Amino acid sequence: MSPFLATLAISFGINAVFFLVAAIRKTDVVTDLSYGLSFAVTALVLVLVNGVIDPLRLALAAMVVAWALRLASFLFSRILSIKVDHRFDGMREKPLLFARFWILQALSVAVIMLPVTLALGRPQPGLAPLHYVGALAWLLGLVIESVADAQKSTWKRRGEKDFINRGLWAWSRHPNYFGELLLWWGIWLYALPSLSGLDHLAVLGPLFISLLIIFVSGIPLLEKAAEKKYAGREDYAAYRASTSILVPLPPRRKSKAKA
Repeated sequence: MSPFLATLAISFGINAVFFLVAAIRKTDVVTDLSYGLSFAVTALVLVLVNGVIDPLRLALAAMVVAWALRLASFLFSRILSIKVDHRFDGMREKPLLFARFWILQALSVAVIMLPVTLALGRPQPGLAPLHYVGALAWLLGLVIESVADAQKSTWKRRGEKDFINRGLWAWSRHPNYFGELLLWWGIWLYALPSLSGLDHLAVLGPLFISLLIIFVSGIPLLEKAAEKKYAGREDYAAYRASTSILVPLPPRRKSKAKA
């Protein structure tokens, strides 16, 4: 079995279990939990299946596991608080329709994991500069995503009803997504010294999650919801006009009118 098919099989198995729990109990509590755990379990199984354990492989798997457990715990605590994920309204009672989400999630995990899957199954060339660069990008991305999530959670716990425009959110409208993309590109860079030939198709992993977040199910949906919620609000319009949509940048100042 090819490494990709092995990852796909593991991901499908994990998501099938969580789907059965969610469908039988008609609950949203395990949905986001399953996403992070799919990555963590897949990375650990791949390390064990490949049978060769060395510091570079362990570090790569640890990057995935650390990110996945952090995200899973964050999303799990959030769903315990809000109880319902409205993305699945009208789907929970329709198993076939509901199953489509889990199938797509399993496929997404397998594609995003491509750099990890291939690198874990290849001989390691020894420590290279790209290992340092990739690890640094991963760490920076993890910190940015974690801080952004924590800032937004604190904002909501204070009972704030308006959009968040403090901390990292003053520099980016979606800093958590920027952090997630940065860490996955970092993982790809870390894996790169182990790849050759067709293995370089592993770049499809970070490309896939980038396209997903920027153009499909991430930023577009949140931007549309925010525009609807804060329609006609001058303060939100000003925030949009002055704040980068993804990459954290200093807020743009309004140009002064000429006398």
